[in-house]
Amino acid sequence: MRRMDPTVLALAALVGLAAGIGWWRFGGLADDAPADSQNLAELMGPSADADAFARVTGPRPLDFPADHGAHPDHRTEWWYFTGNLTSEEGRAYGFQLTLFRSALAPTPPDKDSDWATRQAWMGHFALTDISAGEHRASERYQRGALGLAGATVQPVRVWLDDWEIRSEGPDTLFPLRVQARESEAGIAIDLRLEATKGHVLQGDRGYSRKGRDPANASRYYSYTRLQAAGSVEFADQSAQVSGSAWLDREWSTSALDEGQQGWDWFALQLTDGRDLMVYRLRREDGRTDPNSAGILVDAAGAATPLAAGDFTLTPTRYWRSPRTGSRYPVAWELSVPSAGLRLAVTARVDAQEMPTTVRYWEGAVSVSGSASGVGYLEMTGY
Repeated sequence: MRRMDPTVLALAALVGLAAGIGWWRFGGLADDAPADSQNLAELMGPSADADAFARVTGPRPLDFPADHGAHPDHRTEWWYFTGNLTSEEGRAYGFQLTLFRSALAPTPPDKDSDWATRQAWMGHFALTDISAGEHRASERYQRGALGLAGATVQPVRVWLDDWEIRSEGPDTLFPLRVQARESEAGIAIDLRLEATKGHVLQGDRGYSRKGRDPANASRYYSYTRLQAAGSVEFADQSAQVSGSAWLDREWSTSALDEGQQGWDWFALQLTDGRDLMVYRLRREDGRTDPNSAGILVDAAGAATPLAAGDFTLTPTRYWRSPRTGSRYPVAWELSVPSAGLRLAVTARVDAQEMPTTVRYWEGAVSVSGSASGVGYLEMTGY
C-alpha cells in the first residue's frame, strides 16, 4: 500500500480542515491547524458521506495513460517519488517529492466563479544531504482552480505551482521530468527519470485492501526501479547527480479500519536487481495488522506478492525527535524467509522527520546483510 501515508494522513487532515475554514471560498490552511495522528487516522476511515464518492471495492483493469492522471471522483490520490542520488564528486543525497489531490466534495461546487473548486492539492518536497547529515523539507497547499494545481494526460503533467511532474512524450509516461524548487529552504531538484522495469500492480491486480471492509482499499501501482539523472541544489550548492528512484501511484476514498494507529513502509532497491516493498500496519495495541502486505520484484520485473505472515520487522535502534519528542525506530531487521533475505535497514541520516502539518519520518536508508542496497522508509503514528 504505500502509503497510506502520513501524507495521506495530512491529506485527510486537509479535507477536514478545508471544510472548516471554507476552502472553496478562500484556499489555504491555518498555521495553527491541529495535527493529531490518531484523529487523522480516524479521518482515513469510512466517513458518513464516503458512499457519495467513488470507492475501490475490487480489482479492475488499469487503463494507461488515463490512470497516470487524476481520479477526481475519489477522495484522495497521490504521485509519490523517492530516491537515492550521488553527485559526480561522490556526495550522497536522498529526495522525496509528493503531490496530493483531495476531493472536498463528491460533486463540483454550485458557484459561478473561476476560483470555485472541489479539489485541494498539497505537496511535500524534501532533500537530504546525506554526506552533511542534514535534512530540509517544505510543504505547500493550493486550490485546483485557475491552473494553480492539477493533472492532465497526453502528455502526463501533474503540478502544484512550479512543482511539476511532466512526461516528455505525448503517449507514454517515461521519460519523466521531475522539478521542484523551494528557495526559502534552499533546496531544488531537476531530474529526468527513465523506467528500467515496467509497473507492478500492488495487492490483488492493483486492488490494495487495507481493512476488513472491502471498500477500505485503494488502486495502487508502482514503478520500483527508475534511473535518475539531473541536478540538485542544497544550501545554494548545486551538483550533477545520478541514481535510482521509486514511484508510487495510489487513489482511494477510505482506507483505514478503526484501531489502526500507524504504519512502517519500506521501499528497497537491492544491488542484485531485486526490489522489495513491505508495509506493516500497526494496531493501537502494538500488534501487526493482518492487512499488512508487500511485494518482491525480481531483476526482470516479475512480481511476487507478500502477505503479512511472509515477512518480519524488528526495530533495533531508536532516535528521538528534538522537535516533537516522537521516538522513531531508525534501524530495523527485515526478514523474508521465502526469498532468503535477512536485511539490516538503517537510516542514512537519523534526523529525517518531516516538519509538515502532520509530523512523520520519511528518509533515505541503506541496506546490508544477505543483500545490500538503498531505499526509503516511512514511519507514522509514533
